[in-house]
Amino acid sequence: MKDILDKAPGLAALIVGDVCLDRWCRYDPLLGEPSRETGIPRTAVTSAEVTPGAAGTVANNLAALGVGRVSVLGVIGQDGHGFELRRALQLRGIEGDLLVESAEVQTFTYTKLINHSTGKEDQPRIDFVNQSKLPGSAVRLVLDRLQGVFDQFDIVMVCDQAESGCGGVVNEAVRALIQELAPVYPDKVVMVDSRAHIADFRNVIAKPNHIEAQRALREVLGESVDQFAYGALREHMQSPLLLVTHGGEGVLLVTEKGERWVPTIPVENPVDICGAGDSFAAGFTVAYAATRDAARAAGFGNRVASITIMKPGTGTASPAELLAVRS
Repeated sequence: MKDILDKAPGLAALIVGDVCLDRWCRYDPLLGEPSRETGIPRTAVTSAEVTPGAAGTVANNLAALGVGRVSVLGVIGQDGHGFELRRALQLRGIEGDLLVESAEVQTFTYTKLINHSTGKEDQPRIDFVNQSKLPGSAVRLVLDRLQGVFDQFDIVMVCDQAESGCGGVVNEAVRALIQELAPVYPDKVVMVDSRAHIADFRNVIAKPNHIEAQRALREVLGESVDQFAYGALREHMQSPLLLVTHGGEGVLLVTEKGERWVPTIPVENPVDICGAGDSFAAGFTVAYAATRDAARAAGFGNRVASITIMKPGTGTASPAELLAVRS
């Protein structure tokens, strides 16, 4: 593990996709008196913490692992949430200069309401989302910037959070450019995590969870396909490596040579599994860039996730925490 961590400062990582803002707002239910104007009880927020989310969560984890340069490429609005996001990235040493700003979108933002008395999230989340496709001017800037800096990074991670055809950064044009660039730079680790479009990618390492992989198999090969025919999905994607994650159980590595299971170390009573897949992905890419050993990298990614799920919110794992872990 120390060998991997020692190489992290020499790596540069680019995260492309849906960079959003997570807002953790604590409210006091005792202060929820009705509004004088409407009679509707208010939600009285007494404090708020912001962190980069979605693709920003991956960036957080990479920075915490000691990666020397971490940069994000996505689209944000010219709004207060965009300002907060840039500041949150800067505080964590993550470069935000590649972010594209557009007055035609709002910054993708998750607002989570935490009960001050119980410490639990017990109210509906308030999300700021975009219902329309990104404006063409923003897409062109994303493509230009991606092509212009691709060769500067050892790791390129694609984080596609959109579950419909609207609002997401990683559209057909972005996928096509990644498909074109990845084979040109075989020395780079190019990995994709996509909730709804994993089967639309080619020539990249892919990391769906087992539910996403099975859905993609049905879409590609039909409802009658064996739901565990992950090799067929890998062939369809022309992927050098398919990682099918299974939550707390482990990850299945699928290559042209066959399949290999890498189990996790069981963790009792995890505090918060939110962002576990992102922390695994960050750990895997760092270790794979350092070793080119997929099984070893998967084990490292599992270790990272085992630490982050014991923290509230989308936590990270530091080198000191990883080195303190005993098998």
